Amino acid sequence: MKVDSVDVFYLAMPEVHDIGDGSQDMLLVRARAGDHTGWGECEASPLTSIASLVCPMSHSACHPVRDSVLGQRLDGPDDIARIARTVRENSLDLLQADHTLSGVEIALWDLLGKCVERPVYELLGYDRSEPKTPYASALFGDTPQETLEKARHVRSLGYRAAKFGWGPYGRTTVAADADQVHAAREGLGEEGVLLVDAGTVWNEDVDAAALRLPALEDANVLWLEEPFVSGALRSYRRLADRCVSVRLAGGEGAHNALSAEHMVDFGGIGFVQIDTGRIGGIGDAKRVADYARSNGVQFVNHTFTSHLALSASLQPFAGAQGDWLCEYPVEAKSLARDVTRDHLTLDESGCVAAPSAPGLGMELDLDAVQPYLVDVEITVNGQTLYQTPDLTA
Repeated sequence: MKVDSVDVFYLAMPEVHDIGDGSQDMLLVRARAGDHTGWGECEASPLTSIASLVCPMSHSACHPVRDSVLGQRLDGPDDIARIARTVRENSLDLLQADHTLSGVEIALWDLLGKCVERPVYELLGYDRSEPKTPYASALFGDTPQETLEKARHVRSLGYRAAKFGWGPYGRTTVAADADQVHAAREGLGEEGVLLVDAGTVWNEDVDAAALRLPALEDANVLWLEEPFVSGALRSYRRLADRCVSVRLAGGEGAHNALSAEHMVDFGGIGFVQIDTGRIGGIGDAKRVADYARSNGVQFVNHTFTSHLALSASLQPFAGAQGDWLCEYPVEAKSLARDVTRDHLTLDESGCVAAPSAPGLGMELDLDAVQPYLVDVEITVNGQTLYQTPDLTA
């Protein structure tokens, strides 16, 4: 079969706030081949990603993404890999292309899985989807008391692990950060797995990050996530050398497999976190999962939006028994919740697994998300390059 069409849809909450919550808007991708339809989601700025899909060619290394996708053969996983390589070759200097490619590539996997009636993880070579321990992913409260209440709520829902991040953490004093961490530990309980996400707040400042280590060690935090910006490998390594029990985690900002592998090689991390909606899709994420495993680093998905994205993020390590943790959004906005009729729920043991249905195993609720649709038109010299397609057609 051939890829007949690729359509993208800008969806957003009525108000988007300046907080670390990526579920407030999204770029939904629809790919079609014959009678089959696949869906994907970019973890990226929707409008700039639309532009990278349709923009006029600037030069030979700056083609619009769709030119490398439409009309391509799609009969197996190798074809998806070939399409991804073609996009990157033709859009080498279009820096948004990796994020746009991610959603398109995910949609192609969903489409292919539905066509051959197999879940994506089987197409990746796994026999089954192993259960993962989900960690409830939430923002720190504005105060330690709010964080305490959030942690207690997470525990009451049956989660054995939780991550708190962003918010005020790292932005005031060392003592205030310690209070936040100890509040999270108290609310979650001594037996719970506690994770902390600094959201790159210290840029490259190793000394500022190291001042927070005693409280993290005292609260038995498993990992400190993204203390520094992506690519600050020297800072990651220097901080890792100063850790005792806490490990470093990072990689969600990686926009290709090489940058993620560099974190494994040179960053001293114990956990590599990959977002299929950023790195180039499921194929690149699977490559990183395999590489990390062979180098003694655990792979963890990154996702903070819909269950369509959650399913996509689970596929690359679905069959890996040793990679036992998975991120699970618990504070997503209604947009992210409404996108799919299906949701990945915890089983009796408190675990979650990738769906066994064909493709990503998720049914979209297009009527429910219609109110979130943002009307966009991109016109250049009188030629309309993009106009919001019919979501329900």
